[in-house]
Order: sequence, then C-alpha cells, then structure tokens
Amino acid sequence: MRVFLAIPLPDDLRDALAALQDDLQAGRAVPEENLHLTLAFLDEQPEEALAALDDELSALSVAPFELVPRGLGVFGGGRPRLLYAALAPSPALDDLHARVLRAVRRAGIELRRERFVPHVTLARFGAGARGTDLERVQHFLARHMAWEGPPLPVTGFGLYHSRLGPGAAVYEELATYPESREPALGREEE
Repeated sequence: MRVFLAIPLPDDLRDALAALQDDLQAGRAVPEENLHLTLAFLDEQPEEALAALDDELSALSVAPFELVPRGLGVFGGGRPRLLYAALAPSPALDDLHARVLRAVRRAGIELRRERFVPHVTLARFGAGARGTDLERVQHFLARHMAWEGPPLPVTGFGLYHSRLGPGAAVYEELATYPESREPALGREEE
C-alpha cells in the first residue's frame, strides 16, 4: 500500500491555495481535496509494517501549534518540476517532523534521507516546465512571491493511502494521530 503521513489543511487555506492555482495557468494543478503538508512519504508498505507504525504513532502526542503559509517556491531550479506554497520556519513543526521520523524508523520502515522542506504542492510540471509553461511560472512567481495564506492550525496529522490512476491520485485517510475521531487502522474503541 502506497502511504504517506501529512497534516491536513483547513478549508480556508485550501480555498486560498485553489485561488492561487486558478491564476497559474500552467502545469497540472493538485486537486483542492488533495492539498496537504507532507511529513513523510513512506512509499509502498505491507500491512504488517502499517500495524507496527500505528503502534508507534499512537504513542505520540501533539501540542497544538500554528503554521504561517508564506511565499511560493519551486523544486527543480531553472526547469521547475513542482510549484509549492512555502511555510514560515517553525520549531514546533521541525520537532513534530523529527518525532514522526523516529517513530517511522522504530516501526522498521526505512526512509530516504532527504532534507525536510515544509511545503504544500500546488502544481507539477512533469519533466520540468519549459517554453510557455516556464514563462507562466516565472510571471506567476513574480506576481505572488509575497503571498501569505490564512494560518494553519496543527493539532495532529494523518496516515493516508495514495491510489494512483489515470487521473489525479486519490487519497484516503487511514488514521489520525493523536487518535481522536475514529479508531486507527481498524482498532476497536474501548
């Protein structure tokens, strides 16, 4: 099962990001319902690994904090592959990310070592933006570089299954941490 851990976005922030996407006119926009802040991409994992992961993540606590969406950026340099909304630096987010990664490793899941750049992906450009798309991205960044979105309150995060298909990926929330609304991964409530 292809899975990732992410912080869900409130509706007002999703709406603000969708308005930005509407102005881009380039690349493949991420569907509004798929916008999120990834903490860790876990790739394909067997059910047994997810059960161990659930045990580890269920032990984590999350003290509420708030993130400030601010600015835009691209990955891929002069030929952008991805456009994103950035977030102001946050020691609380850095701490949560580090604790989540430790829990993932304790569950026996190996991760690629990558620098954590907190962001919300807005659009993808395949092999890289070129020609007209590249010009549109450059103009878009010039117009919106100082963008600031509504605050992102963080009270927890979720485990999501990503189903790939001919169109956009479909995300299904499997569990929330700390556990609140529903049993995680099929656990019975006590």
